[in-house]
Amino acid sequence: MLSRRLVLQGLAATSLLPVAAICGRPDQAFAQQAGTPLQPETIKAGSGDLVIQPVNHASVVLTFGSDVFYIDPVGGGGRYKSFNKPTAILITHAHGDHFDVPTLTAIAGSAKMIIGPQVVLDGLPAELKAKAKLMANGDNGTVNDIPVTAVAAYNTSPDRLKFHPKGVGNGYVLSFGDKKVYVAGDTEDTSEMRALVGIDIAFLPMNLPYTMTGEQAAAAVKAFKPKIVYPYHYAKDGPEPAKFAAVLKGFPDVEVRQRDWYAYG
Repeated sequence: MLSRRLVLQGLAATSLLPVAAICGRPDQAFAQQAGTPLQPETIKAGSGDLVIQPVNHASVVLTFGSDVFYIDPVGGGGRYKSFNKPTAILITHAHGDHFDVPTLTAIAGSAKMIIGPQVVLDGLPAELKAKAKLMANGDNGTVNDIPVTAVAAYNTSPDRLKFHPKGVGNGYVLSFGDKKVYVAGDTEDTSEMRALVGIDIAFLPMNLPYTMTGEQAAAAVKAFKPKIVYPYHYAKDGPEPAKFAAVLKGFPDVEVRQRDWYAYG
């Protein structure tokens, strides 16, 4: 699919992305959880530092200099009080463990924009739509000179197609200095994921039946070879992250960073 170039600091662009219904709302409970964030991790990114802040489940905060990106923030505004205010908020799709309007209402005041696919923009109240910028699969643009690309996120297994149909949800690739970060959203091992190049840090989901098994995620990693991988969006106390790490044990040039994304709720 050819990409469209969006100037995200400018006017909202139009898109032909079909509005497709998402079946079910898995893991809704995560939208209501609260807790203390995990410790941040810092990675050198050229002339600056990239600070990675795991939050909970599918939520992560990425900071580079004065720019702060919230990815799929849920759990209420209180969860984000200790963080710097967001430059932009990126939403992958409309399931409740990724997209929560009360949380967005509480935290979006300082954000220049809320970026998401059409299904997310359709669910925003009027006061948040004023900040909304549409990104469909394959679109790319910039936020304060930081490149952002929307990568298709969807299920491929026949018994899982109803959860995340193709063309509805996004993953995102963001470039911070000399580091490229891929936050996959809810997806399986897709051709678009395998086609990614130069990814330094990846966040991959692995919970059933909604996304991948650990073995599927590991097969994808062997294809696109990110340097660091964080398993995220998994079943609390579930086996998939361990399976993932076991398959990749000894695989050259890939570091698996297992963190307890549910340590505080």
